[in-house]
Amino acid sequence: MNDDLLNILSNSNKDIDNQKLMDYLSDKLSAEEKHEVEKALVDSDLASDALDGLREFKNKKDPLIFAEELNRHLQTQLQKKKTAKEKRKLKPMNWVYFTIILLILLIVIAFFIVYKYLS
Repeated sequence: MNDDLLNILSNSNKDIDNQKLMDYLSDKLSAEEKHEVEKALVDSDLASDALDGLREFKNKKDPLIFAEELNRHLQTQLQKKKTAKEKRKLKPMNWVYFTIILLILLIVIAFFIVYKYLS
C-alpha cells in the first residue's frame, strides 16, 4: 500500500496499526490477525467509521486522490486567511511620522519666536 494511505488514521486509536488496517482492507492478513483488527475496531468508533469510509472507495487510489484534494483545499483556505491577516496589518507610514515630527518642530520654533518677541 502507498505510504500516504497509512496516514489516514494518524490520530486514531493507537491499538490499531495503520498498516494492519490497510492490510485488512486488502485481505492480506491471516484469520487471527483479522480477528485482532476486528476486536480493536469494536472498541474504537473512530476507527470503525474510518474503515467504513475507506471501504466506500471502489478504487484503492481514490483515498489518495481525495486526500490530495483535501490538502489543496486546506492550502487554499490557509492562504486566504494569511492574505486577509496581511491586509489587516498596519502598513509602515513613514511619511505620517515625518509629518508629525515636522509639525512638532514648527510649533516649537513658533513658540520660541512668539515668546522672544513678547518678552
